[in-house]
Amino acid sequence: MRHNSEVTERDDVDGIVEQWQRERPDMRPEPMAVFGRIYRLARVVGDQQERTYARWSISRGEFDVLAALRRAGEPYTLAPKALAASLMLTSGGMTGRLDRLERAGLLRRSPDPADRRALQVTLTPAGRELVEEAAEAGLAVQRRMLDALPPEDQDRLADLLRTLLAAVTDRAR
Repeated sequence: MRHNSEVTERDDVDGIVEQWQRERPDMRPEPMAVFGRIYRLARVVGDQQERTYARWSISRGEFDVLAALRRAGEPYTLAPKALAASLMLTSGGMTGRLDRLERAGLLRRSPDPADRRALQVTLTPAGRELVEEAAEAGLAVQRRMLDALPPEDQDRLADLLRTLLAAVTDRAR
């Protein structure tokens, strides 16, 4: 486990911020130092997650569908609309994922017994087994990446990001 509590050397984001500061000092580009790194980190982690889930022949988006059903608890069933809302997807985006996962035998769609006009989506036993294995593998990737920070910095980073996300979400409403 490697923990680096000192600031690392300069990175590409520092160069971008400095260029904007030089060219447009009135613009105050300092937020780029935070969000540029968040975007780059999300891309690196996302690419790693995508490669990890490919071992099970699923995409990260398909993993998200299976994981949402698994997290719902027994009987691992949600309405497509609730599933789409939890993943911030349109119904069209959700349909494609559900079609592929259903063909793979990882979930099934059936009429909702409480409302025959509605559907429900249920994780199959094969889907549950797959998502649990893939979740463990995905978390292992994330843990390896976070090992660059000591545990107390990991906690602090999570707290800071939670605070920022809440503030940004409140302002967006």
